[in-house]
Amino acid sequence: MSNTQPDIIFHNARITTLDRSNPVATAVAIKDGKFVAVGSDEEVLLLAESGTRKVDLKGRSVLPGLTDNHTHVIRGGLNYNLELRWDGVRSLADAMEMLKQQVANTPAPQWVRVVGGFTELQFVEKRLPTLEEINAVAPDTPVFLLHLYDRALLNGAALRAAGYTKDTPEPPGGEIVRDANGNPTGLLLAKPNATILYATLAKGPKLPLDYQINSTRHFMRELNRLGVTGVIDAGGGSQNYPEDYQVIQQLDKDKQITVRLAYNLFTQKPKQEKEDFLKWTSDVTYKQGNDYFRHNGAGEMLVYSAADFEDFRQPRPDMPPQMETELADVVRILAQNKWPWRLHATYDETISRALDVFEQVNREIPFTGLNWFFDHAETISDKSIDRIAALGGGIAVQHRMAYQGEYFTERYGARAAEATPPIKRILEKGVKISAGTDATRVASYNPWVSLSWMITGKTVGGMKMYPERNLLDRETALRMWTENVAWFSNEVGKRGQIAAGQFGDMIVPDKDFFKVPEDDISFMTSELTVVGGRIVYGAGDFASLDDNPLPPAMPDWSPVRRYGGYAAWGEPEGAGKNSLTAARYQSLCGCANSCGLHGHSHAKAWGSSIPASDPKGFFGALGCSCWM
Repeated sequence: MSNTQPDIIFHNARITTLDRSNPVATAVAIKDGKFVAVGSDEEVLLLAESGTRKVDLKGRSVLPGLTDNHTHVIRGGLNYNLELRWDGVRSLADAMEMLKQQVANTPAPQWVRVVGGFTELQFVEKRLPTLEEINAVAPDTPVFLLHLYDRALLNGAALRAAGYTKDTPEPPGGEIVRDANGNPTGLLLAKPNATILYATLAKGPKLPLDYQINSTRHFMRELNRLGVTGVIDAGGGSQNYPEDYQVIQQLDKDKQITVRLAYNLFTQKPKQEKEDFLKWTSDVTYKQGNDYFRHNGAGEMLVYSAADFEDFRQPRPDMPPQMETELADVVRILAQNKWPWRLHATYDETISRALDVFEQVNREIPFTGLNWFFDHAETISDKSIDRIAALGGGIAVQHRMAYQGEYFTERYGARAAEATPPIKRILEKGVKISAGTDATRVASYNPWVSLSWMITGKTVGGMKMYPERNLLDRETALRMWTENVAWFSNEVGKRGQIAAGQFGDMIVPDKDFFKVPEDDISFMTSELTVVGGRIVYGAGDFASLDDNPLPPAMPDWSPVRRYGGYAAWGEPEGAGKNSLTAARYQSLCGCANSCGLHGHSHAKAWGSSIPASDPKGFFGALGCSCWM
């Protein structure tokens, strides 16, 4: 075997490389985890030797692997096998049948958890279940249902398990809704602080270490199934370092990571943020690790006083007066130690105040060479974009508006929602920008939903938010998930394209991304996912090539065993039947009443471009009852 022999060659493909000097190819060779040749079949197959594995891709389209610029894989992986995912399920009736079946399958004292990744607006019924409906299907098994970061629904058994009674005090920044006698009803509200929601979730049983390892592997495989080959993990509330990183470190040691992971460290206790970062910057070196698991700086929470949340059902919160002082103390530590950072900021009012701090610290300790950025930035102004550019920062956007666009529009109006966030404007100004999900709670981990949102301007509920001038073409949207993300993990030139010298990460989607109808984009998956030259996921024509077989999901009652993941793909003729294709969704109706204008084709009405500030009134004037 020669030192130049490729480990594997993929050929007979239609490859979109995103390398402007070599935009299309039909074959690639990978050695030691990196592309070593990208070109024609004739050129690349000449490199094969006796030990080279050759894979015929049967004329299929190929894209670079997708990288999520903001997600919570470390935290999500610890619990993935415990969670009943309603992500992508289009009917509340189907979702409730899933809940009923999982309740029957879940032993005491375990909980059934539906933990985010969905919105009531994705259901044809356009609502959440009632507490009465949840209690009817689960009289004895605790059920915790998290909707975005605005509310949680707990059945009576969960209230008892969590210890909520008439005497439980109101939490700061949240509300325990009570009946006339003062007893908790089971509805918890973030007003606007979501601490009550995840503090309650934390009361549930946890998986033992070996089950958490299995759970994280299954979550990574679900991401691979959707074409994700890398993520930047943004830390998270109640995600403690180094304790909660034990699982991912073990997987790295055992070479079982199938989604490249760069992690940011998220402060853990209010008023102790400075101490956290003083300790971590003395113990952890920026970029320590390897190409599959390594440190990426600080955030998304730097100080709790700068967290403006993301619940558009509540008014915008004003940050307290101590925000600037506390933020400056932390940013100064990070700049001195050459740690980049990311900062959660939903509103421009928060961003502008943070920029005051950044500009002040930059005058003392220049930010040169630090790839720092804001996360989310839904209402960022042109002035703030320019200030970020002047400081050499970036903006990481996520598709949270695809889940909350209707709520934002109801509060601020359709005009305000037209560029929220202003992706096209940021691109035009040349500021570093990339895309992600903010999964697993406030949005789904499915990258195709994000790509669809940027291309179509539609929420998952079907509302058209953005005018044509603010939409991205498919190539630009794809670069937001590939090439552009590399700057945010300080890996420019190492990932994001199919080019010699870059990581050997690529996918074969089940449909041609550039030709599939727009409304089908969000339903796409991958049939072959390659990370570092290894086939970590194979399905359909490529199922036999899969190099990453997993043991079944643990425990044996895990929802993952039955439902799989996004849109209940594990039951294509059961729970997933109405959710796995656009055609099925368009014809689906879960209600008892037809509309005089649209019959039972309510999805057409909900997907229409309408004056969304008052859609019920608008349709009422036309005699349409789809919104009733």
